Amino acid sequence: HLGVGAHQDDLEFMALHGILECFERGDSWFGAITCTDGASSSRTAGYADVCDSEMKRIRGMEQRTAGLIGQYGFVAQLGHPSRVAKVAGERRPRVDDLHALLRKARPRVIYTHNPFDKHPTHVGVLLALLEAIDGLEFHERPEQLIGCEVWRSLDWLPDEHKLLLDCSSHSQLSEALARVFDSQISGGKRYDRAILGRRWANATFSESHAADAASEISIAIDLTGLIGNKSGLPVLVNELLDNFRSSVTDTLRDLAHQ
Repeated sequence: HLGVGAHQDDLEFMALHGILECFERGDSWFGAITCTDGASSSRTAGYADVCDSEMKRIRGMEQRTAGLIGQYGFVAQLGHPSRVAKVAGERRPRVDDLHALLRKARPRVIYTHNPFDKHPTHVGVLLALLEAIDGLEFHERPEQLIGCEVWRSLDWLPDEHKLLLDCSSHSQLSEALARVFDSQISGGKRYDRAILGRRWANATFSESHAADAASEISIAIDLTGLIGNKSGLPVLVNELLDNFRSSVTDTLRDLAHQ
């Protein structure tokens, strides 16, 4: 299992399912790839006067600490500036780095950002990853590609397109992983509370007519159809948006004419 995220802490928030799948296992390993350098991170309180170079050092240390706590197989931090993820013409170095790591790691499952995320850096990482996968030989490609929620929930997806990832096990581990990133939590962003609240809410609101099947759920979307077919992304996005629009308007129409 491999997580490919934009920022330090993205993987602990969005790819927890993969971390838990491999935790304390001798036959499965979670690998972590973080693409940006952390220099543009939010900072207030005790971190308000931290310069960019020091913030990069702190964020890198936090990510490595998370890797130790979660027993990751490896942590690779590419150190690219966040801004380049949003510029198509500057994507090649990140694509090349990802391509090289994918060939070495040979993951079976990849967790990454989803195309509906409102953070442009996250979407830029997804595009770079799709291009890197596209360059792999067929036998080198992963079996599954999963798009996860961070800066926009995926609870709006039609149920048939949702992947409900059970993250109920090892609750102390998941909380410990979230708390590692003190530079963000003490620096003004309570991600540790927000991500736990989202998983709790997903578990309860995923089904209206049945008891909760899990205590924590992350919602994701299966992007496996894009493996080796990055040009299919706009088609998938438009199809899902059209499905969502139709489901809302159809319900309103049906109820209005009863």
